[in-house]
Amino acid sequence: MAEADAAADQQKPARRARGILVGLVLALLSGGGAFYAVYSGILFGADHGEHAAEEEAAEASPIPDIAFVPIERIVLPVGASGSGRFLHFASEIEVLTEHEAEVLRLRPRVIDVLHTYLRALDSADLSDSTALVRLRAQMLRRVQIVLGEGRARDLLITEFVIN
Repeated sequence: MAEADAAADQQKPARRARGILVGLVLALLSGGGAFYAVYSGILFGADHGEHAAEEEAAEASPIPDIAFVPIERIVLPVGASGSGRFLHFASEIEVLTEHEAEVLRLRPRVIDVLHTYLRALDSADLSDSTALVRLRAQMLRRVQIVLGEGRARDLLITEFVIN
């Protein structure tokens, strides 16, 4: 009996190794087949992306009727008063054409709020690599408050130079 148990114990590892080997071969074959089906275009079609781009181009909406209201250049000292460094800032406000006259009328207030905000900044606020994105968002929000909701679509910074 002891010999029969020893023979059965030797057959179990051989069966287990054979099962793992068969599973590994099947996984490799199915993975290779899936790769080929996708790569050759059988599964998702090679021209699927081309049709999507054509449909998107055909359905492009017209550009809204917009205008850009220029904001005068603002020059402010940066850092200590005797440092000789200045910030040169210029921008334009993107508005719908129907609101252009209203924004032009309120432009002095917009310049005032931008000037006040930029004056309050430290030189450390301007030296960060992501400063311009953060400053632009802050200034756009202030401009939207001054002009009223729905008038200012975006604030485009055309000049931001520290010298």
